[in-house]
Amino acid sequence: MTLQEITAKMKEGAAKKSSFGNTVKFATDQGVVYIDGTATPPAVSNDDKAADCTIKMDFSDFADLIGGKLDGMSAFMTGKLKIEGDMGVAMKLQSILR
Repeated sequence: MTLQEITAKMKEGAAKKSSFGNTVKFATDQGVVYIDGTATPPAVSNDDKAADCTIKMDFSDFADLIGGKLDGMSAFMTGKLKIEGDMGVAMKLQSILR
């Protein structure tokens, strides 16, 4: 999967969700995916903006996370996923990404 394909998949999924009140940025070595959860439905883009929570990971791990092959909690515990900012916002993502 490319960054554009992942972004499109996340846009499609976000269109079915309601706002969650925060902004989140996934930062990878191949670019970013920014989710504006203050909008209804949440807006997904590749804009590199400041966010309430930034999740940093390698692109291959990010693709596995979005594809359902990698569990977010396992990725965090093994160091594949690093969180900067509000940890509570990251916890909300479990329901948003499903």
